[in-house]
Amino acid sequence: MSVRLILTRHAKSSWDDPMMDDHDRPLNQRGRKSAAAIGLWLAENGYVPDQALVSSAQRTRETWELMAEAFDAQPALTVRKDLYHAEPEAMLAALREADARVVVMVGHNPGTAYFAQAVVSSMPADARFSRYPTGATAIIDFPEDDWGSVTWRRGKVIDLAFPRDLIS
Repeated sequence: MSVRLILTRHAKSSWDDPMMDDHDRPLNQRGRKSAAAIGLWLAENGYVPDQALVSSAQRTRETWELMAEAFDAQPALTVRKDLYHAEPEAMLAALREADARVVVMVGHNPGTAYFAQAVVSSMPADARFSRYPTGATAIIDFPEDDWGSVTWRRGKVIDLAFPRDLIS
């Protein structure tokens, strides 16, 4: 039995208060709409996580909360300080501690974009994958039976979504 990662970059955040600490920035209106749209896309396509690993930043937690509203059952949530602006190695280490078959990870760029590129065996045709814009979400399957065995260049992108494509 393989494992599946749902990798999401937080939705668009607000810059209304330039003096606000980066960690505390919330989503803006577009970001809230985008996060909800990604959640609906996941639910409609049967990509429902069993566990959520979410950066401790306000915008990632808010992204996750809005995504999760689309699911009938709420996945186990772990808010992790080490995912705040994490490098790919830290993201892989956090993922290796997961204990559910389907895990969603909500993080930040540039780490999420670098992680996505490093963890898949081949890049999808959509050039946006390498930039991983806000709200970007990839469904990545790994042939391993548990997260502790997952390593670089083993994932296969099954599906990919961008909020701009989902919101009319």
